[in-house]
Amino acid sequence: MTFARPTILSAAVYGAPARRVANSLDVAAMPAQERPVFCISPAALHAQARLFLDGFPGEVAYAVKANPGDEVIKALHSGGIKVFDVASTVEMATVTRLCGKVDLHYHNPVKSLSEIATAWHTFAVRRFAADCREEIAKIAQVAGHASGAELAIRFRLPSLKASVHDFSSKFGVNPAEAVDLVRFAVLNGFVPVLTFHPGSQCTDPQGWVRHIEAAANIARDAGTTLTKLNVGGGFPSRYAASRAPRMETIFDAIRDAATAAFGSDVPALECEPGRALCAPGVSLQTRVKLVRRSNGDLFLNDGIYGGLMEVSQAPDLMPFYRVIRDGQILTTAGGDEFTVFGPTCDPLDVLPHKLRLPADIREDDVIEFAGIGAYGMATSTRFNGYGEADLIEVSEVFTG
Repeated sequence: MTFARPTILSAAVYGAPARRVANSLDVAAMPAQERPVFCISPAALHAQARLFLDGFPGEVAYAVKANPGDEVIKALHSGGIKVFDVASTVEMATVTRLCGKVDLHYHNPVKSLSEIATAWHTFAVRRFAADCREEIAKIAQVAGHASGAELAIRFRLPSLKASVHDFSSKFGVNPAEAVDLVRFAVLNGFVPVLTFHPGSQCTDPQGWVRHIEAAANIARDAGTTLTKLNVGGGFPSRYAASRAPRMETIFDAIRDAATAAFGSDVPALECEPGRALCAPGVSLQTRVKLVRRSNGDLFLNDGIYGGLMEVSQAPDLMPFYRVIRDGQILTTAGGDEFTVFGPTCDPLDVLPHKLRLPADIREDDVIEFAGIGAYGMATSTRFNGYGEADLIEVSEVFTG
C-alpha cells in the first residue's frame, strides 16, 4: 500500500520575505501599504533557540503549530532545533520540505488511521501520543506488535489557573488512567513515554513541578522504569499584560523536580516549546485606516481575523506596541485612549483593551505590535477579503 504525501496548505504558510532591511523602523518608513506587515528576525529566532538548547536540561522540539511559516521553521532549524513536534501530516510535509530528515514527534493525541499510516510509512515517524486505549490500538494496527515505537501517554492534572489556555479540558487522562495506558502500551510492544502540558503561557514553575511528581508516581505504579519524560510546552513569552519568570527559573525548577521525584533513575527530559521559541522573533505592523475622534474609535488594516486573533481570545496576551510616523517613534504619554477595531465588517473584530495613542494619531500612522511570532501568522483568516500580509526580514525586530 502506498500513501500520498499530503498537500502543503500555502494559505497557512508565508513564503520567503519580499525584502530585507535593517530594522522594523525602516519598514515603517516605507510608503504606506494596504496590507499589514510581519517583520521577522532570524537573529532573534536563533537567540531563542540558543536560550532553550543551552538552558533546558534535555531535548528541545519546536511545536510547529505556533507558527508553521517557512522562514520561522528554517531559522529555528539553522539555530539548532533538530526535533519538531507536529500535529498533522501537513506539518510533517512542511518540516521535511524545509529541513530534510529530522525527528518528528506526532504528539496530537487524536489521529485518523490514515494519518497514522502516512506518518509511519511516508515520514518514518516513530513517536506517537495517545490518551486512550482506542488510539493506542489504532497505532498498533499500523505499526504492528513489538515495533519498538515510542508511545507518549498524555496525562493531566487539575489546572492551577496559571496559564491562559487550559489544555486539560481537551486532552489527557488522570494519573490512575495513565497507569493503565502505560501498561497497555507495553503490552502492545511500545516503549512508554509520559507527556503533559501545563497550559499555554504558564507563568508558574509549579505547573511543571507537580506534573513531574505525578509522572514519577505513574511510572512507579505502572511498574516501569521511565526512560523519557516530555514536559510539554507552555513556556511563557513577554506581553504587556502578562509578566513571566525568567526562563532559567523554569528550567531550574524542572531539573530539580525531576531529580527529587526520580532519584537516580531520572528519565531523559524533553520539551516542546512553541510560543516561547517563535513569539519574540516577529512583530506586526498595522496602519491606521480611520480615526473617529468624536467617539474615540480607531480602525486598523488588521485585526482579530488576522494577526491579532489570539489577543481577542486571551486579554493577558495583549502585546507591547508602539506608534510610528515617518520612521519616528511617537510618544503616547498624555495621549488619548482609543477603542481599536480591525478592518472587517464584524463587530467582534475589536481589541479587548483600549490603546493609549498620541492625541493627534492619524491615517497611515503605523502601530507595531511586538511578540506576534506565535499564532499571529498561523491563525490568520481571509475573512471579508482581509488577512493577507507581507513578510519582511529585519536584522533587529521590535520586542517591546
